[in-house]
Amino acid sequence: MRALKQVVAAPPQRASLLEKARRYTVPDEIQKAGLYNFFRVLESGQDPVVKIEGHELVMLGSNNYLGLTSHPLVKERAIKAIERYGSGCAGSRFLNGTLDIHVELEERLAKFMNKEACLTFSTGFLVNLGVISSLAGKNDTIYLDRQDHACIYDGARLAVGAETKKFKHNDPADLRRLLALNGDRAGKLLVVDGVFSMEGDIAPLPAYTQICADYDVALMVDDAHGVGVLGKHGRGTAEHFGLEDQTDVIMGTFSKSLAAIGGFVVADADVIKYIKHKARALIFTAAPPPASVAAVLAALDIIEAEPERRERLWENTSFMMTGLRALGFDCGESRTPVIPIVVGEDYTAFRMSNRLHQEGVFVNSVVSPASAPGRALIRTSYMATHTREHLTMALDAFHRVGKELGIIS
Repeated sequence: MRALKQVVAAPPQRASLLEKARRYTVPDEIQKAGLYNFFRVLESGQDPVVKIEGHELVMLGSNNYLGLTSHPLVKERAIKAIERYGSGCAGSRFLNGTLDIHVELEERLAKFMNKEACLTFSTGFLVNLGVISSLAGKNDTIYLDRQDHACIYDGARLAVGAETKKFKHNDPADLRRLLALNGDRAGKLLVVDGVFSMEGDIAPLPAYTQICADYDVALMVDDAHGVGVLGKHGRGTAEHFGLEDQTDVIMGTFSKSLAAIGGFVVADADVIKYIKHKARALIFTAAPPPASVAAVLAALDIIEAEPERRERLWENTSFMMTGLRALGFDCGESRTPVIPIVVGEDYTAFRMSNRLHQEGVFVNSVVSPASAPGRALIRTSYMATHTREHLTMALDAFHRVGKELGIIS
């Protein structure tokens, strides 16, 4: 007993690994200044109007582009899937976690995206981790746009033995320069966002496909914000430019237009077979839950049956882009339903986001390192289900707050 007391009273010394976490005070400082606007708690769904602490706000901060997360058919299919399959798969796709509806969804997505085969993952983030790290390896080179999404960069870091080279944002000439300098490496992979998620600009895919043909480069497009939005049928950036046959690999997520959680990749059947047996992010993580899979199947039905949803989304986008620019806001090079408002300093973005919240409009502040220093943004995004009343009210709030903060005259 005496020996036990000595052990309890004198625990071994621990390393100070956690001290950096305990010393991290940036969020506390922002909160003390009354400017913290992250992790806001919603009391409703991702609808055009949401509730926070009992107050209603027009939601201009969601990626629910087609407004399908609350669609009755999507919810009904998700509920029925839970009733049939339960709440989860209790294992990975590789072992026990593949359901017949996973296979059904993959076949459906391959057909929808006009590719031979498809593979689904538990999140879009995991798609990029798994696909990039399995396709590229020793002596290969991965070429990335400097503004590619974080998960693309993380996927490249996991590609053991591969070299990563970054080129200027949306600059085909800089990409061509890097390829000319790099010599004849074993394999070359170009990965770009189709639609860049912070500023809503579109990758110059026609120039990239020509460069890839000239230098024997495989092309992968992250179309998380393009699927359901761009193209005659909503197939994304490659369809928008008529370059589906020249785009080797396309990934997308379920958490934007497809109304659920998860992700997918489409490509030739042999490429998908390879990823299926090599991607650690697929093999060693649990399968997408039945409710999400069923929700995406329902969302695809709606997208194909109701093209007018995409038309309304673009009408709303045009209305807001015209209105914001007429007020004097800098909306960058956006060509999509993601419309940024460039405000300059991080502090200004925090203030503007909070003031808009007080005026009944939910937006997202984007500050460094997510934006370039001195180029903080208010990121706005739009839904097919916004009404003209919602958008007019938001424009009035932008006008008042923009003048108050000196962003517009």
